[in-house]
Amino acid sequence: MPVRLWALIPCAGTGSRAAADGPKQYQPVAGLPMVLHTLAAFTAVSRLAGILVVVSAGDYFFDEKSATLLIADCGGSTRATSVFNGLKSLLDHGATLSDWVLVHDAARCLITTDQVNTLIDACLPDAVGGLLALKLPDTLKREVAGRVAQTVDRSDKWLAQTPQMFRIGELQQALLAAGDSVTDEASAMEFVGKAPLLVAGSAQNFKVTYPQDFALAKAVLVARGSAT
Repeated sequence: MPVRLWALIPCAGTGSRAAADGPKQYQPVAGLPMVLHTLAAFTAVSRLAGILVVVSAGDYFFDEKSATLLIADCGGSTRATSVFNGLKSLLDHGATLSDWVLVHDAARCLITTDQVNTLIDACLPDAVGGLLALKLPDTLKREVAGRVAQTVDRSDKWLAQTPQMFRIGELQQALLAAGDSVTDEASAMEFVGKAPLLVAGSAQNFKVTYPQDFALAKAVLVARGSAT
């Protein structure tokens, strides 16, 4: 059986920092719930065998929208737990341990199909896999008690983004070893001694986190013609 590619979208967060009325991934941005912009980019990636969305138990948002998606209500209290449970669900749906999985934040609604394909092209021949990331553009400061203690060399610093693409079996074992405190998949792979590939992303692929981020995301989507 040829190796396949799957997308896994953790969608079980509460969005507490966004000060939104309900989970932020379902808040409207440019006329659509944020997560639907995210899914539109992945749906257009023809190489994907399937897209799995991990939601919390009792989350019925996708009841009327799941015709082309796999929905798993196995979300956990942390991102790592949701991803780990989602990997098991992918295997239950016919994925294999050697298949690739692209894990992407539901709240990174500005991801584009081209960016996903760029990551796939870079990682398919790689022994480990990798992630979209942005080379740090700003001067970096270290703080002590609210004041600058040091200017840190930024030449080798990157901002991690998603998707992050690894083999299902290797990521599953890395998450099991690293525990549920890791905040992204690359951190779990690093924990077991792997060095993920850094693939240049875009500053627009930011994670909508704070209230002011919604307006910026809307402006970008409107400029792209993605508003409804």
